[in-house]
Amino acid sequence: MAPAFLQRFTNIRRGEAGPALVSGLFFFCVLTALMVVRPAREALGMQRGIEAIRWLFIGTVVVTLLVNPVFGLLVSRFRRLVFVNATYLFFAFGLVVFYALLVLSPASIGQRTGQVFYVWFSVFNLFATMLFWALLVDRFSLEQSKRLFGAIAVGGTLGAIFGPWLASMLAKPLGTPALLLIAAGFLLLAIGAAWWLTRLRTDRGEAGRGERDDAQVAAEHAVIGGSAWEGFKSVFRSPYLLAICAYVLILAIMATLVYFTRLQMVAALGTNVDMRTATFARIDMITQVATLVLQAVVTGHLIKRLGVSVTLALLPLTVALGFIGLAIIGSLAALIAFEATFRAVQRGIMRPARETLFTIVPRADRYKAKAFIDTFVYRAGDVVGA
Repeated sequence: MAPAFLQRFTNIRRGEAGPALVSGLFFFCVLTALMVVRPAREALGMQRGIEAIRWLFIGTVVVTLLVNPVFGLLVSRFRRLVFVNATYLFFAFGLVVFYALLVLSPASIGQRTGQVFYVWFSVFNLFATMLFWALLVDRFSLEQSKRLFGAIAVGGTLGAIFGPWLASMLAKPLGTPALLLIAAGFLLLAIGAAWWLTRLRTDRGEAGRGERDDAQVAAEHAVIGGSAWEGFKSVFRSPYLLAICAYVLILAIMATLVYFTRLQMVAALGTNVDMRTATFARIDMITQVATLVLQAVVTGHLIKRLGVSVTLALLPLTVALGFIGLAIIGSLAALIAFEATFRAVQRGIMRPARETLFTIVPRADRYKAKAFIDTFVYRAGDVVGA
């Protein structure tokens, strides 16, 4: 039986502790890889100023649209673990290529190269997290996802805290290019965690294990099949998936509005780089701590008791109240409180709740349609918001 405190605070039941912990480790490795590289992305991609971000957003949307059918083809032709490994290995290889470029030909690194890396990292960011959640919704049932996804997401938050800390510790002694190799190493660890997770059995229903587990394992390791564009078509054929698209699009627009509001208010404080950095760091730290608390002890109980629909409604309600408060007070303290609350609810409550929506769709849609929604639709919302 799982320890009493796990059952009380995270709703983890007997036989679920192993898969939940491995899933958390998987997410920790993915988020650490992303957050270690983020400082290099900012340094290389922002050389032409903030105004260039709009065009970088558009470039990211175009690239994600082009990459989706390639990913769909992998899902159609290969078993689950093969296309999961292929995707993460592709991005790890990309990190090694950029590392070699930075080390062997530093003179060739200019604004164009920085912009290419910015777009590439943005695509990497979307697909890395999308694939993690896609594997989870394929491994856990709807009932399990409501209880476990909040606790599992704690691993990602710890990675989001550990990654920047690791980058700050190693950037000076090893140099910025070395951070790319470290990120590639964590992606390889993520592949190992994904393999481990697929080998662990988890009862998805109320029935016993036995034959149900054997059938489940066989189905999960089978080739999904279908066409490369199947996910795109499924989205426009399904009112359910279209509703998820609408929610994600509106969410992305709201997030972009919050993001640019923060940029404008912090920029108005002055041009001192150290002051701006300290302000952003303070916001991020408060956000991560609040997210950690929500994921660890609140989200699972919230989804279970209020339901997914009510839980998803908490984020737009938070944004509405936050902008009203910001309009009335308009201070930096109000901005920090708004930003931290928004990000904490987004990452700690909304994201785990939204992922439960994909546990009831056909298996092909868990990867193909989800990839289209989490990458192209989300980035399209960024463009509209910008």
